[in-house]
Amino acid sequence: MSFSIVCQDVSFAWEDGTQVLDGLDAAFGTGRTGLMGVNGSGKSTLLKLIAGELRPASGTISVAGEVGYLPQNLPLGTARTVADLLGISEARAALLAIERGEATEENFAAVGDDWDVEERARAELDRLGLDHLGLDRTVATLSGGETVMVGLAALFLARPDVLLLDEPTNNLDLDARRRLYDAVTAWPGVLVVVSHDRALLDRVDEIADLRDGEIRNFGGNLTEYEEALAIEREAAERMVRAAETHLRKQKRELEEAHVKLARRVRYGNKMYEQKREPKIIMQERKRQAQVAAGKHRIMHEERLADAKEKLTEAEEAIRDDAEIRVKLPATEVPAGRTVLTVTGLTAAEPEPGTMDELIVRGPERIALVGPNGAGKTTFLRALVGDSVPEGMAVKVGVDGLRYLPQRLDVLDEDVSVVDNVRTFAPSASVNTIRGGLARFLFRGARADQLAGTLSGGERFRAVLASLLLAEPAPQLLLLDEPTNNLDMASARQLSQALEAYQGALIVVSHDLPFLRGIGITRWLRIDRRTGLTEIDEEEPGQ
Repeated sequence: MSFSIVCQDVSFAWEDGTQVLDGLDAAFGTGRTGLMGVNGSGKSTLLKLIAGELRPASGTISVAGEVGYLPQNLPLGTARTVADLLGISEARAALLAIERGEATEENFAAVGDDWDVEERARAELDRLGLDHLGLDRTVATLSGGETVMVGLAALFLARPDVLLLDEPTNNLDLDARRRLYDAVTAWPGVLVVVSHDRALLDRVDEIADLRDGEIRNFGGNLTEYEEALAIEREAAERMVRAAETHLRKQKRELEEAHVKLARRVRYGNKMYEQKREPKIIMQERKRQAQVAAGKHRIMHEERLADAKEKLTEAEEAIRDDAEIRVKLPATEVPAGRTVLTVTGLTAAEPEPGTMDELIVRGPERIALVGPNGAGKTTFLRALVGDSVPEGMAVKVGVDGLRYLPQRLDVLDEDVSVVDNVRTFAPSASVNTIRGGLARFLFRGARADQLAGTLSGGERFRAVLASLLLAEPAPQLLLLDEPTNNLDMASARQLSQALEAYQGALIVVSHDLPFLRGIGITRWLRIDRRTGLTEIDEEEPGQ
């Protein structure tokens, strides 16, 4: 098999010395590969190295052909347009100039062979459900999901030889995800995708598991990969049981050997005291007994040590990834307390059921759903006092409102995780903060990492820790796409923690299993045209 991407002995560390990859060997061939691993294992860093955005400290990376790369967080400028994101602004401007009669050499050079670039761009946007977007529309007016889809359209338009996607389904509504799945399935070249989206990973040809600095490849999709892991784990658990049995046997034999040796020593001493044989013979027998006893003891101790080593190896073979241990503060809100009141809600085209006010009482947990661009993030930001629309009034009736933004931009990139959390809890001791961070898998030196060096999943954990360890403890949580960038184990742990949370909760998410898993009590749908309406759980209308 020929490989389009080959990584040999690749090492990389951040400027603060944090080692990410050390002597990694990897190869990716034609087809679709799902790159998996726990948060912080180096998946995003590896994609950046392959894309040329980072340089390895040692080793080589070779890529056959042109690379297209979609990062987790697109570098955005709010004044940029859709055409800018698509990379067609220069050719489009030259085409318009030629149509106006400016047939210069520079304009023809800018167009090249792309005389139909605008039509092809529109076709890609239409294919991804973005037919409503004008090419001159600015990034500032796009939702997070729309921005991701425009970035994907740009890559599909460029048709690179190698396509790298880092968490492409983040922020996408269900319709957009289905369109992405279809586009990925139809991709004819080399594709490497980092994702925790089960439906997407079930459409790949191979799973590459990055674990402990090494990559293992499994032929097949996520379901087949998990079946292989289940077989591995079952075999490993059998090895553990066998090793435990062997260890118990060796301990028992060592105890029995000690008893036998003690009897021999007592017998030899007794014979020596009774002097039944010449002294020189008795001394030699005593010496031989001591030597034999020592050898026997050493033999059994060696067997015991070998049994312990085999048990350790067997236990290490069982895959047991670290998971966050989110212990939410005791923030019980009485059922009758008014937590949040929002008045002055308006809609351009009100329909029956359109809400003109929203009242949240007690420990309600509300799911806010709707298609990309519907205004979900804008609504959450208004609740925290950021860009409140004219006529809308927001009143918070509890202490400790905390907001987890979609882009996770609340951290200071140039300071450590510990120091970021301290800004939210200034009166807490450093030891208290470190103890809290340990539950989010920031232990020891990891808590001293600069925020700018964190992976997407690590960044989420750091932001979540900042919110939940803050003072005062949050009684109202606003979460915008909280499962973005989380590995499956951490998403499950977050779901369990939020299910036990006793405060009020408003969550924006397109992850329906996650929403149902945290015990949502009200489903609200938002639409820029028809406003806010309450809907049934069965049909969240995303």
